[in-house]
Amino acid sequence: MQLEVGGVVEGKITGVKKFGAFVLLPEGTTGMVHVSEVSNEYIQELGDVLSEGQMVKVKILSISPEGKVALSIKKTQEKPPRPTRADTGKVWQPRAKAPQGELSFEDMMAKFKTQSEEKISDLKRVTEARRGGGYSKRR
Repeated sequence: MQLEVGGVVEGKITGVKKFGAFVLLPEGTTGMVHVSEVSNEYIQELGDVLSEGQMVKVKILSISPEGKVALSIKKTQEKPPRPTRADTGKVWQPRAKAPQGELSFEDMMAKFKTQSEEKISDLKRVTEARRGGGYSKRR
């Protein structure tokens, strides 16, 4: 049986390291399953999940020109369902504007000017403090 990318075969684990496991495939070829391709969940210690002599079903991810075979165990398993966000039934609504009352144009301009002057003075105070300008307590 010829090994081909995308094929699923059964093999025997011949070695377990921190970075992955080596699997003996049919025809005597050896491939490696990287630790990230073992399970859909986090694995602290690979030796806790896999052991030498264990038979595993693997999917062939790639075969390099040098003959290195990359394998995956997790791609042969079903993907766990993604958690879905519960539908709360709420629909986005624009924020209601604050009641302004009946202001004349002159009153609105005066209010705007006052707010504007306050913002500018706050901005000047902050920028002068950063540059070291203004009054200093040191002498």
